[in-house]
Amino acid sequence: MNYGKTSKHASYDERVKRLSPKSEKPMSLLKAFAVGGGICLLGQLIRDAGLVLELEEDAAALLSTFSLVFLSALLTGLGVYDKLGRFAGAGSIVPITGFANSMVSPAMEFKREGYITGVGAKMFVIAGPVLVYGISSSVLVGLIYFFLRIAFKG
Repeated sequence: MNYGKTSKHASYDERVKRLSPKSEKPMSLLKAFAVGGGICLLGQLIRDAGLVLELEEDAAALLSTFSLVFLSALLTGLGVYDKLGRFAGAGSIVPITGFANSMVSPAMEFKREGYITGVGAKMFVIAGPVLVYGISSSVLVGLIYFFLRIAFKG
């Protein structure tokens, strides 16, 4: 549909289509699924290993979370996580590992500006909005839950 498009816009659209790299969607989806699933599988294996070591369920879950955060931060620092992200696309942004990557990447990039104005100030550039909206929405949902419980109890 070319409603309201001038010939200038139409030729631009044709040029974009011609010059844009062709996406291999099935292969991209397969890579994202395999890598994302592999990260989740690793987390589950670490959790299960914690249970085998007779940790309580909460402690085993924490071991899994801490291990995934540490590994993703370490791999980001070594430059491996970026290669994984280029290969897997969205599959590498499994919530906890992607969040750790989004914290470490800007910190590394801006460390030459110093620890306060570089690392400290820029570390939350990507993760900051996630934290703000994540915390805000959880508080809002908690308040709604609290008031609904009061309303339906009485």
